[in-house]
Amino acid sequence: MHIRRPSPPRPRPRPHGARTAGVVLALAALVATACTSGGSTSSASPAAAALAALPQSTPDALAPYYGQKLRWRSCGVPGFECATLKAPLDYAAPDRGDVRLAVSRKKATGPGSRLGSLLVNPGGPGGSAVGYLQAYAGIGYPAGVRARYDMVAVDPRGVARSEPVECLDGPDMDTYTQTDITPDEASETTALVEAYKKFAEGCGEDSPKLLRHVSTVEAARDMDILRAVLGDERLNYVGASYGTFLGATYAGLFPKRVGRLVLDGAMDPSLSARRLNLDQTAGFETAFRAFARDCVQQQDCPLGSKADKIGPNLKAFFDRLDRRPIPTGGVDGRRLGESLATIGVIAAMYDEGAWAQLREALTSAMEDSDGAGLLVLADSYYERDADGRYSNLMFANAAVNCLDLPAAFTGPDQVEDALSAFEKASPVFGEGLAWASLNCAYWPVAATGEPHRIEAKGAAPIVVVGTTRDPATPYRWARSLAAQLSSARLLTYEGDGHTAYGRGSACIDRTINTYLLNGTPPPDKKRCS
Repeated sequence: MHIRRPSPPRPRPRPHGARTAGVVLALAALVATACTSGGSTSSASPAAAALAALPQSTPDALAPYYGQKLRWRSCGVPGFECATLKAPLDYAAPDRGDVRLAVSRKKATGPGSRLGSLLVNPGGPGGSAVGYLQAYAGIGYPAGVRARYDMVAVDPRGVARSEPVECLDGPDMDTYTQTDITPDEASETTALVEAYKKFAEGCGEDSPKLLRHVSTVEAARDMDILRAVLGDERLNYVGASYGTFLGATYAGLFPKRVGRLVLDGAMDPSLSARRLNLDQTAGFETAFRAFARDCVQQQDCPLGSKADKIGPNLKAFFDRLDRRPIPTGGVDGRRLGESLATIGVIAAMYDEGAWAQLREALTSAMEDSDGAGLLVLADSYYERDADGRYSNLMFANAAVNCLDLPAAFTGPDQVEDALSAFEKASPVFGEGLAWASLNCAYWPVAATGEPHRIEAKGAAPIVVVGTTRDPATPYRWARSLAAQLSSARLLTYEGDGHTAYGRGSACIDRTINTYLLNGTPPPDKKRCS
């Protein structure tokens, strides 16, 4: 579920939205962010175990990793350095090989005394933290923060520059993303299942060993090695979307090593996969209704003039595309069907600044049978370039999600039984999001995690940020995570879009900057607009 991507209007890449409840096949991988536990639609039992902290002392077998020296070199990006961090492939057997992780930093610029390193992660799972640092955080974070922190990022194992998981080539991914995710008959259900199986088999063939060791717990342990190698006693961190799950996991494992942690667009680790996907489905519906209310006030709204008709009109359009896809004008001959159109709309829900772009794209598609605009949004979400190459975002997303928690559904029959609940949560997106939650059922590696609470007893104050109309990480998740973490301070942004820091709220930015620079957390339950 975690993360995003239609060319946002702001000069920064958005955090990878909790690509949990994705909507299309590959999005199904996204949906995996919430690929938490299978079975019931209820949350984990209140008696579910909390994530246990690791011993304070470093095991002898890990000493070489904690004692390594990074060899910094030029990245080719002005002002940034890069290095390679080694971590054990398997923490249970550190002598069985390493995984090499890409690290980048931009040193504190001054003035003011250096506060240490500030690690950033944009979410996903599968988003490149190094790319995010070099494209935005290292140059776009507030000058005061960049002046006093070394800005640092590490691509988690299996992601981007850190031994990336690969599954399908470009043409096969094109086929995958166009597979019908609202099957109307048995043959279409079979085709969908076969698409999930081919995707999973591709991942298993390419990375058989790594695929067993890309969990969030392992990535959090990697961050502790990086903290030590950088010379920091405590970890200072800003994580967005899935990055909040990663940061909270670190806090649970190493509560005494928590410095200043900001968890923006929070996930709830205590929920089952099905519950997470159902919640996210409702979150997209909430965001879409906000879009609908805005759309009817614009002169170029192609979906009608009454807010309560916007959803049915869009669903009817999706149904037409399901029967007859429309051209996109591209040299690759791809046509816009329901799956890609749905992703295009979903992508625009991450940022209200993209709503005008969505209206224009829908107008072209609905009035002129030109699907190019919606395809641009979908390709941006999938990180597909003009040459038909995909980043490894979707592959890493599924790999992490399907390992972290058991599948939401084990087969088509379970999806069909849950359809009414998903369609109730979102009449527009529910059916597609339910079927997108099936992808982990065919994963070649068994899940190693379960839903759990994270308490991080003894940790320094942690700021948990929630946006009231966040489509990808519903606000209730922020409230739940804040209630679990023993030292959390809940900071609420009353607004639209995915995540809050750096999105235009002076109140949010001032509050977080004060915490990062002075160590002063906000009062619990502070609200901003």
